[in-house]
Amino acid sequence: MVNSRVETAAVAVTGGSGGAVHCCAGCGGRISDRFLLFSMDRYWHTRCLKCSCCQAQLGEIGSTCFSKGGMILCKNDYIRLFGHSGACSACGQSIPASEMVMRAQGNVYHLKCFTCATCRNRLVPGDRFHYVNGTIFCEHDRPGGALLSSHLTPLQSNTLLPDQKVC
Repeated sequence: MVNSRVETAAVAVTGGSGGAVHCCAGCGGRISDRFLLFSMDRYWHTRCLKCSCCQAQLGEIGSTCFSKGGMILCKNDYIRLFGHSGACSACGQSIPASEMVMRAQGNVYHLKCFTCATCRNRLVPGDRFHYVNGTIFCEHDRPGGALLSSHLTPLQSNTLLPDQKVC
């Protein structure tokens, strides 16, 4: 699936008998508010167009939203989930919304692509790794010698680490 960046725009609803009646894509109710949002070719109450992750009302935090895999997302959550491009930092291919990913230093990887640059072994949650100049190394193959265990952090599922971010 191609990543979609979708613009949201506030639209004034005209009053009187000539005004169009719109139904909200979020709740299905009639929109009689003074203002409404138009996004993804549908109309929304301003309170109904929310980020699927953080529940922020998207009309209040900006003029853009993102859509992928049936989710509507604010920019921060889109980048957190899918990286800046929605593509794997190793192979450049798109990452489907339903696929589990590995993360390091703000980059997102397919599970199969999160490998040591030297030995090509796949790293999994619980493995220790080091990130050097955008390159991933297992604990045994770090350039410049072995790492001290105090400098290594095991990968943990759904945990954000200060230097090695993987979920």
